[in-house]
Amino acid sequence: MIIKNKPDFGKIQKIDVLNLKSLEKRAQKVIGKGEFGYIEEGSDDEYTKQHNTTAFTEFHMVPRVLQDIEQPDQSTNFMGAKLESPLLAAPIAGNTLAHESGEIGLAKGTKEAGIMMAQSTFASKTIAETAAVSDGSPYMFQLYMPKDWDYCKYLLDEARQGGAQAIILTADSTLGGYREADIINQYHLKGKIANLDGYNTGKKGVGAGGLFAESMQKLNLDLINKLAEYSHLPIIIKGIQHPADADAAIKAGAAAIYVSNHGGRQLDGAPASIEVLPAIASVVNHRVPIIFDSGVQRGTHVLKALALGADLVGVGRPFSYGLALGGWKGVKAVADHLKMEINIAMQLTGCQTIADVKKIQINSNTHIFN
Repeated sequence: MIIKNKPDFGKIQKIDVLNLKSLEKRAQKVIGKGEFGYIEEGSDDEYTKQHNTTAFTEFHMVPRVLQDIEQPDQSTNFMGAKLESPLLAAPIAGNTLAHESGEIGLAKGTKEAGIMMAQSTFASKTIAETAAVSDGSPYMFQLYMPKDWDYCKYLLDEARQGGAQAIILTADSTLGGYREADIINQYHLKGKIANLDGYNTGKKGVGAGGLFAESMQKLNLDLINKLAEYSHLPIIIKGIQHPADADAAIKAGAAAIYVSNHGGRQLDGAPASIEVLPAIASVVNHRVPIIFDSGVQRGTHVLKALALGADLVGVGRPFSYGLALGGWKGVKAVADHLKMEINIAMQLTGCQTIADVKKIQINSNTHIFN
């Protein structure tokens, strides 16, 4: 049931964005130390987190000229949703850690920017609260598969009633990666985890490890059909990093593949997401759409991901930082800045449309899964 009360967007203000990376230090000044550590951290030595971004430099776009391009059009369609740009605000837990409006601020910002949003099971606001703000704009729900099937059905019912266009089953997080910032800061995730509140353990101040304890660890391919049959929604599998897993998921009924290593927060030492994307896209072979995230900081990163096989490109932490700095207006500012960078990159690669972007020649010496 959609909440009809007027949403509280909290403090909002216009922000200037030089680039997405610059937002991190600015946001650190307004987010609590423990909260910032939780948002920013990667696992172990943070190799994979950092490599997610630096690996983009190994993929080179070949520019084209004299292509009769003046005003590129980056609008696209993803699984029936019309978007102004192929961008996704990737699901992040507990957005009130960044700003009091949490997911409703994120929903407002992405709606105004004309891009897709995904809400986490571990959100600070209920599905209904977020859906009321999305109000028909593109929206998906990310599911951490609960051990309690009745609770899972509750989440699926709420997502369907809220107008979610798909369920994103996160498959790479059956437990949390080893994240030292939380230990150093003696931090336990604070605030209301709305979809868990009053349903599961009722524990207060549960850290990330405690949240994962509520999630099923023995995930298998049979869940895809089980979730689809109950929800009557497309099931997207998130955390795919191997072509064989992509192929198996599609054969089991997955409606889309989500290539991601959770922003470097899970297995440290894993390849960058962009390194595994080409091989996965080759195996998928256009049977289903592909979502991609992890390490995206630039419009050129978005183009490279699209050219290597992605259909929708997710951005995580920068939207949290934009939210912290300006509320929903900060979220929109981050999206608008990325769209500006995408527009420049499309112009300089001779691309009029996203279909053209997918034809960009990419040169690289990086070959995973030879």
